[in-house]
Amino acid sequence: MGTADWTAAVKKRKRQKLSTRKSKAEEQNKNEVKSSSSKIKSQGRKKNEIEAKASKEQRNDTVQFATAFQQLEFFIHQYQSCNGVQLSSLELDSLKEAGFIELCQGPSRNTDSNLGEHMKVAFGSLWKDVLCEKYIQEGKLDPGNPALLVISLSAIRSLELLRELRPLTKDCHAAKLFSKHMKVEEQVSMLKNRVNVASGTPSRIKKLIDMEALGLSRLAVVVLDMHTDVKGYSLFTLPQVRNEFWDLYESFLHQPLLNGDLRICLYGPVPSVSEGKNK
Repeated sequence: MGTADWTAAVKKRKRQKLSTRKSKAEEQNKNEVKSSSSKIKSQGRKKNEIEAKASKEQRNDTVQFATAFQQLEFFIHQYQSCNGVQLSSLELDSLKEAGFIELCQGPSRNTDSNLGEHMKVAFGSLWKDVLCEKYIQEGKLDPGNPALLVISLSAIRSLELLRELRPLTKDCHAAKLFSKHMKVEEQVSMLKNRVNVASGTPSRIKKLIDMEALGLSRLAVVVLDMHTDVKGYSLFTLPQVRNEFWDLYESFLHQPLLNGDLRICLYGPVPSVSEGKNK
C-alpha cells in the first residue's frame, strides 16, 4: 500500500470513529432527554395523584351533619317507606325536631373520639357522671341499663364506633351487643354490671331486651349509624337489618321518643328525602 493510500485509509478510519462516537453521543443524548422527560411526567403524575388525594381528603374531612329537621324528615320517610304506612297528621305532629340531636359541624378525621366528643355535648354538663361512672348505685341505677345506645349495620361497624367512644369507656366498659363471635350467655353475664354505653345490631339488641338482660330505664340517646358498607347498604337500606331495626324501634323506642324521654341522633351524612325515595 502506497503512502497516499495508507493516509487515506487512516483518515477514513478516523472519520468512521468520529461518526460512531457522534452517533453514540446523539443516542445517549436522546436517551437522557427521554429519561428526563419520563421522570418529569412521572413526577407530574405523582404530584397530580397527591393533589387529588389531598383534595379528596379535604372534601371528606368535614362531615356535613344534618339538621334536626332534616333528620326528622328522613326518619319519617324511611319509617313510612319500609313499613308501607302513611302516618296521620296527629302522629306526625307527635314526632318533633326536639327529639333529634343536631351535631356540630366539624372535622371527622384525625380524631379517635369524634363520636365521643359529640356525645359529651349531647349529655351536657353531667356527661362524666352518666357516661363514665363505673359504680352501680343501689336503688337508683340498675345494672344492664345503658344511657347511650349505638345501633349500626354490622358487628364490624359497631366496633369501629366503640373505638370512637373509647375515651368514655375506659373505666366502665361498653357492652358489645352483636352476634358475631359473641354468645348471648356472655352478653347476659356482662349486662349484670353497670353499663353506660352499648353498641350493637338491631337483632341482638332486641333479643337481649326480650330476655330482660338489657334494660332501657336510663336510655337517653340512641345513635343510628348512617355509614354505608362496601356494597352501599346502610342500617336503613339493607332489607333484613332494616326490618329488624324498625321492629326494635316500634317495640321499645317509639313511645319514649314521643314522650320526650329519648332523643335520636343520625350519625353521618343523611340523604335527602328525594334520595331516600330511590332506595
